[in-house]
Amino acid sequence: MEVRRTVPIKLDVADSDAELLHDTISEFLWAANYVVDHAWRGEYKTTSKAELQRETYDDVRAETRLQANLVQNARNKAADAVQSVVARWKQGDDAGKPHFTAPTLVYDKRCATFNDDHATLSTVDGRITAEYVLPDENRETPHSEYLFNNDYEVTGGELHYRDGEFYLHVRTKADVESETADDGNDEHSTVLGVDLGIENVAVTSTGGFWNGSELNHWHREFEKRRGSLQQRGTRAAHETIQSVGRTETGRYDHFLHTVSKELVAEAVENGCDVIAFENLTGIRERMPNAKKFHAWAFRRLFEYVEYKAEMFGISVDQVSPAYTSQRCSKCGTTLRENRQTQERFCCQKCGYEVNADYNAAKNIGLKHLRSAQKSSGGCAPVNVRLNRGTLNVNGEYSPACEGQNGSPRESPITRTFGSG
Repeated sequence: MEVRRTVPIKLDVADSDAELLHDTISEFLWAANYVVDHAWRGEYKTTSKAELQRETYDDVRAETRLQANLVQNARNKAADAVQSVVARWKQGDDAGKPHFTAPTLVYDKRCATFNDDHATLSTVDGRITAEYVLPDENRETPHSEYLFNNDYEVTGGELHYRDGEFYLHVRTKADVESETADDGNDEHSTVLGVDLGIENVAVTSTGGFWNGSELNHWHREFEKRRGSLQQRGTRAAHETIQSVGRTETGRYDHFLHTVSKELVAEAVENGCDVIAFENLTGIRERMPNAKKFHAWAFRRLFEYVEYKAEMFGISVDQVSPAYTSQRCSKCGTTLRENRQTQERFCCQKCGYEVNADYNAAKNIGLKHLRSAQKSSGGCAPVNVRLNRGTLNVNGEYSPACEGQNGSPRESPITRTFGSG
């Protein structure tokens, strides 16, 4: 079985080299967006990489200082994004034209050399050397497990710039017989269930809450500002709208990166091997108050969790959300009346009372548990991680981890982001 893992490495880059990397990222993003614009012409979108190569390569080479392999990587990034949009359309999902703003740059082994303690990276003006900032080699980290493991081959990497630092996400792969626990028994795996919502962006089966007030506040404020500028109808207003859009996307991305990082940390802390989300298809129809923006944010959050979780060997999956808000995670009774309000769940049979999103998160984990067992003949995760214990496929808690009112934790972990 081929296994792929990504290892994030902080880079130590000289100031002059940092300027080159910034210039290279800028031209790489321009190239990727140029290819997207070309693919988007006409009624039918071009998804063929070969066709996009023939039709855009010469133009990009003429307009940028990127070397040939970086041009091809920008084309691949653009083509993959367009293919993803077309795939969503086929599923009946809403998706708009891709546009790249996050400061990232894709390297492969033709335009970068990956060594044990440094990498050489192509730029718009030759190659630069970037030293790795590595953790203690005696600690168990993704670096020691994958980067310094001779069984894993480095296949490429993606350069990221965030919080004033450069990071190289090095991709590795290996052919292994199994990646299960030491005793080879998948029955020791554990699932973290995640429920998505508008008031709470994410709630986990461990009782972690990520409040969405900041995200919703920004969305309202940006909508008001955009509407005011559109009424002016001037060229300056149009240019300001574009600038506001870039600022808006940047704020959303920072927020979602933070939440995704903490969700993965929650899974790692609780020894989870799987993070289970509800299926995102048709999510606006299931959430009456959800807007197109929320559907976009949920997809982006899922994607961020997916690639961050990969670094820790954690898989990410989606399950059907049917009845997860109406089913009692304690006794299994499914009634519409169980969901009393947007926030309150009270089982009409056993009296179990709990936050509705927390109950749904446990049900999402349990759904993954059951579907995995059916599809794998019993060799599947057997526990959903809760706030103080686990829930198995038979609905049994071990140890008893709920108070009489079923409230998450004695003191719930709630991440509230200010609206200022």
